[in-house]
Order: sequence, then C-alpha cells, then structure tokens
Amino acid sequence: MVRKMQGKNKRTLGTAGESLAAEFLSLNGFEILATNYRIGRMGEIDIIAREKEYICFIEVKTRTDTSYGSPSEAVDRRKQSRIIRLAQVYMSQNKLKKYNARFDVVEVFLEYYNGCFKAKSIKILRNAFQT
Repeated sequence: MVRKMQGKNKRTLGTAGESLAAEFLSLNGFEILATNYRIGRMGEIDIIAREKEYICFIEVKTRTDTSYGSPSEAVDRRKQSRIIRLAQVYMSQNKLKKYNARFDVVEVFLEYYNGCFKAKSIKILRNAFQT
C-alpha cells in the first residue's frame, strides 16, 4: 500500500498512516463507521469500525522507526481516558448499546521514497487497553 503525499512532516506522516490503516482494516473485515471523530475539545478518535459484535475505537500510531519506542507505547493513560470518554458519547449518540466496545491500536510503519509513503508493516493490537 502506498500513499502519495506532499511533504514529509509529522502531520503528513500521521495522515498517510491513518489512511493506510483504514484501508488495511477494511481489507481485513472491519466496516469503517467513522474517521477522525471529534467532539470539540474532548479529543478525537482516529477510526471507529465494526468487527463482528464489536464497535472498535481505534488509535492509529505511525512511525518510520522505533527510536522513540513502539508506536503503541505512545497511547498513554491520558490518551486512553480521552478515547474511552469519546467512545461512551459515540455509543450513546448512535444507540449502539447492544454492541461491545473494544479499544484497539494500529501500529503503522512507513518508509518515504520518491514522494510517497509506503507501508513497511501494519499491525492491529486488539484490546490494547480496557475501560
């Protein structure tokens, strides 16, 4: 999977990673319900998807290497708390109480070559954290 993007900054890297993650999830049986779900200053959930009986709230972390640790290590307690609060609002607003909520992290490793980001690896960490 490849994404043509202008520039090579942090935001561009993250956008490319989220786009590739959504495509990867779709190819692996997830139904994408929302991307970049935001409620004011509460924060944002990168991807909301359904997999079987689960509504999955997915944080995408994109890196080019592990010099700062694994991507999932960046999803600290504070970030987890925000995602959980947003997930509760989303479930309530969309009347999805019959579904189980799950919190996943997708780790995306990219390389930049000739104006494009190319996926080196994409990994789904199901149940990455709990409520």
